[in-house]
Amino acid sequence: MAAPSMGGVSLPRGNGQTVRLPRGASLTDLAERINAQPAALVTALFHLGEMVTATQSVNDETLQLLGAEIGWVIQVVSPEDEDRELLETFDLTFGDEEGDEEDWSARPPVVTVMGHVDHGKTKLLDAIRDANVVAREAGGITQHIGAYQVVTELDGNERPVTFIDTPGHESFTAMRARGAKVTDIVILVVAADDGVMPQTVEALNHAQAAEVPIVVAVNKVDKEGANPAKIRQQLTEYGLVAEEYGGETMFVDVSAITRQGLDDLLAAVLLTADASLDLRANTEQDPQGVVIEGKLDKGRGPVATVLVQRGTLRQGDSIVAGDAYGRVRSLLDEHGNKLKEALPARPVQVVGLTSVPRAGDTFLVVDEDRVARQIADRRQARIRNAQNASMRKRISLEDLDAALKETRQLNLIIKGDNSGTVEALEEALMKIEVDDEISLRVIHRGVGGITKSDIDLALADDVIVLGFNVRAEGQATELANREGVDVRYYTVIYQAIDEIEAALKGMLKPIYEEVQLGTAEVREVFRVPKIGNVAGSLVRSGTIVRNSKARLIRDGAVVADNLSVESLRRFKDDATEVREGYECGIGLGSFNDIKVDDVIETFEMREKPRD
Repeated sequence: MAAPSMGGVSLPRGNGQTVRLPRGASLTDLAERINAQPAALVTALFHLGEMVTATQSVNDETLQLLGAEIGWVIQVVSPEDEDRELLETFDLTFGDEEGDEEDWSARPPVVTVMGHVDHGKTKLLDAIRDANVVAREAGGITQHIGAYQVVTELDGNERPVTFIDTPGHESFTAMRARGAKVTDIVILVVAADDGVMPQTVEALNHAQAAEVPIVVAVNKVDKEGANPAKIRQQLTEYGLVAEEYGGETMFVDVSAITRQGLDDLLAAVLLTADASLDLRANTEQDPQGVVIEGKLDKGRGPVATVLVQRGTLRQGDSIVAGDAYGRVRSLLDEHGNKLKEALPARPVQVVGLTSVPRAGDTFLVVDEDRVARQIADRRQARIRNAQNASMRKRISLEDLDAALKETRQLNLIIKGDNSGTVEALEEALMKIEVDDEISLRVIHRGVGGITKSDIDLALADDVIVLGFNVRAEGQATELANREGVDVRYYTVIYQAIDEIEAALKGMLKPIYEEVQLGTAEVREVFRVPKIGNVAGSLVRSGTIVRNSKARLIRDGAVVADNLSVESLRRFKDDATEVREGYECGIGLGSFNDIKVDDVIETFEMREKPRD
């Protein structure tokens, strides 16, 4: 049944039927699903005040607006559902499979360390695994996610524990949340001399949202002024009640410096895991897991740190991780030692991918390289469409005039040493709120050094290039210097955020406000040859300054505006300014309509500082 004509366009009426579309679909995609002409949908959307081409990626709201108008319910498929449907086309699934009971075995707990910046998370991990990670981090602040496995002893048995170290600054909310998704237990680090801070609460909320058990490490108990009892009291307000107070949460007093309580902390993690969780995994099913981080290694190429969640990952497996794929050339542990296989809950570095996957991407092993490539290609297309849709700014007919005027936009290219950091930096930058008249756009992001192609892209689009823990290479440096491309290097993420925010504010058009300088009352009018009328005046308030802006007021009404004090004299001498209580002669240029008792008001426009 045809829908009523919209501007001469007839469309098939859906009568409430549902159409499923992937995120970032175009009007051509919708037209194929409902058996309509793409041009008809373009016209229909134009009549609704939206201008979109037939092949352009369209955001969710616009698709649903159009669907409601023509009687179809547009259901935008979430990336997770879309990925699940994609895998089903290849007879693959991501998730637990039953399998035989003998294929299931106990696995180590995966622990995420969270807490406020400077509360000692990395130093605590550093002490646990006897590796100086802090020295490698700029400013002693964790800039990316790392995964490690340590072995401890409980009841005479050696038990491995996997740790995921998440960045400790509030701008990394997304990476913290991702850490909680792959974890079994959260260690919440709180400094005994500082107490519960905003990021402590933020980390706690992520852990509770992920519904994982929490062990609280009260750190820095060796410092003067430490008050572990106060920490226990503060956290009761957030639902964490210590066991000694009759609750279920284990609190352990630790010191990363003196190594006090570290064994107790590991024991608390294992006891919590044994009491609250059934940590078993099927070691025989097809390997699956999550990418913790990815980076571009000069010697090895793309390297992904993955956490195996089920199955056994082996050298030679065909693997697809997000939109990257390849064959596992080698498996390395956190110390760079080669492994033959990785069991569940084992973090391992994978060498052999065609590109660098993003932190948080899922990986799975497939039977053939061809299938891995097809899955990766489709994921790439999906991600590209979704990004295009999210970057498209909605323009209504009413806003067309404004849209055609000069738009002020800061374009960025972000390159970093690993994918998790690049993603976190991009997410933090996109959250910067400055003003509606200015926008930020990331036109390219990637892992590895800044290349000549990055500089070429920057030249084409007038772009600032951000390098995080990476540098420009040979020809790229020469080209950037020769063409004046702005390349900035950072080692701490929130320095980059602060500078970009300052740059955005600098692109805003200045706001000016009028500041009154002084007023003068006209006592007499003199006619001066070749100059015109000069007002013999008495300065009533403030200061009259030569070359300042002026207006003439007569009987309380403005007679003339946009005037200028072109000449200013005290008796026969030129003056730069005349203060309150003194007499002077004021010339307003070619404006001669000056009368006795008029008031000359002078002012200047000063730039108003933005908040």
